[in-house]
Amino acid sequence: MNFFYRPIKTNDADDIKLLTGYRERSDLAILGNLYEKYMSMVYGVCLKYLKDEELAKDAVMGIFEELISKAKQHDIKQFRSWLYVLSRNYCLMQLRAGKKMELISLDDFMEFSPVLHPEEENREAAMKSLERCMDKLSPEQKQSIDLFYLNEKCYKEIADITGFSLNEVKSYIQNGKRNLKICLEKNSE
Repeated sequence: MNFFYRPIKTNDADDIKLLTGYRERSDLAILGNLYEKYMSMVYGVCLKYLKDEELAKDAVMGIFEELISKAKQHDIKQFRSWLYVLSRNYCLMQLRAGKKMELISLDDFMEFSPVLHPEEENREAAMKSLERCMDKLSPEQKQSIDLFYLNEKCYKEIADITGFSLNEVKSYIQNGKRNLKICLEKNSE
């Protein structure tokens, strides 16, 4: 399959004739002949949006698969323009789906450190160490951490209780958590 050849000039009458032939006989060869004329255009659209050659090639095949059913469903007057829009929409849907499926490493998401999750027999010592580290936090961080983790308050509730802005609450919790982690790791060494 060559995506880079320059298509032969076509006219809408030929396209409509091929499209009608496909609808009447459900012959994929006819649809394939029609699609082949515009494959380089479809590839160009896909490459423009997806910015990756392999993803664009996969999209060209995916668009053909969609075309099999959609060519029968829609009343198409100008195949080239309709295919361009179909290709663009397909690529946009791929990009949206890709954003939803962003991969995050488990290490970034979960904290499995024995310092942060002590074994049952070390829990008493870990709690004492946590209390010592909590005392080392700034009063704002300590209050925010206490309300968020121990009293299970949301950011807005913490802001209302303390008078801190929402951004300050987020910052105090994030920095306090980081400082606790550093302190606990130092104490465990």
